[in-house]
Amino acid sequence: MKESPLDLATDAPMSPQPAPERYAALALQLTTHCVNACPDRESARARMTDNIARVRQKVAGSKAFIRQYSGEEARLVVLPEYFLTGFPMGDSVAAWRDKAALEIAGPEYEALGAIAADFGLYLAGNAYEVDPHFPELYFQCCFLLAPSGDVVLRYRRMISLSGPTPYDVWDRYLEIHGLEGVFPVADTPIGRIAAIASEEILYPEIARCHAMRGAEIFIHSTSEAGMAQDSIKETARRARALENLAYVVSANSAALTDIPVPAESTTGMSKVVDYHGHVMAEAMPGGESMVANATIDLAALRSTRRQTGLTNMLSRQPFQAYAASYAQAEFRAPNGLLGENGVRVPERADFVAGQLSDIERLARKGLI
Repeated sequence: MKESPLDLATDAPMSPQPAPERYAALALQLTTHCVNACPDRESARARMTDNIARVRQKVAGSKAFIRQYSGEEARLVVLPEYFLTGFPMGDSVAAWRDKAALEIAGPEYEALGAIAADFGLYLAGNAYEVDPHFPELYFQCCFLLAPSGDVVLRYRRMISLSGPTPYDVWDRYLEIHGLEGVFPVADTPIGRIAAIASEEILYPEIARCHAMRGAEIFIHSTSEAGMAQDSIKETARRARALENLAYVVSANSAALTDIPVPAESTTGMSKVVDYHGHVMAEAMPGGESMVANATIDLAALRSTRRQTGLTNMLSRQPFQAYAASYAQAEFRAPNGLLGENGVRVPERADFVAGQLSDIERLARKGLI
């Protein structure tokens, strides 16, 4: 197998520190100042730099307040989905890659790593990123930075209707990164951590593949509509927590500015969910907030996972009974962007066209 930047990230050394059994986790609800209207790469990168400066300020203030208010040390901070850039609106894949996608060893990661190091915490977020093995594309990446400043987790979003995913180049991606690079779990002093990207909270298999590899805490960067009633993502957050006996730390955007969509359509909903599916803390809609912070109790979680009884659903799963059904079912075809001539750069319309083709094929077979 070739050397993979995901392997290098996962194996990065962590700074020595005692392993806390209890600490505060924060889903930091922030406003994203989007880069869509930036006329060129330079102005977009300047805006990202400004966004990182705001992150530093909010992390500093939030960490100090949580310690004073609760006595707990904030050791995990999760940022919203695409907090540096917003999402592509009209840009081609090539244009968005140039404007908004980060380099694996780029200055943005370095600056974010400095925040993690300066405040002695794990900093999680989500950004568009370039993989040097697929220079034609970009992927949406959930990352985790350790207090050393190193990236110790990179998870690329697997399910999307608006951008390329590892599944679109599946055979080559597996050859380079392996299955552990597809579903990475970071074994850290604050727990075994895995990432779920935004809408993927709706798909049980994503969380389950992480849980199969020992994940105890799901970091969930999202950017979703704020609403008074329970949304489908809210139902899914609680389901993913209780069915996997895992914490979910889910950070939503406070607002998305500098785009045509009304800014606070995406707001609220940031929360910490415990391993029973109970919401421990939640931020209200309407602005930036550090209210969604709560205590992670690793000892209690691990004790619960090792108890017998009906509610220990994770230990009772007969995974091998499901394996044959998954293996023989092809609902969405892999390798949609991989051909004899290498990687194909898609048009935005191709993603919906691919879904339509899958729907028509499944309908002909009587499966949907």
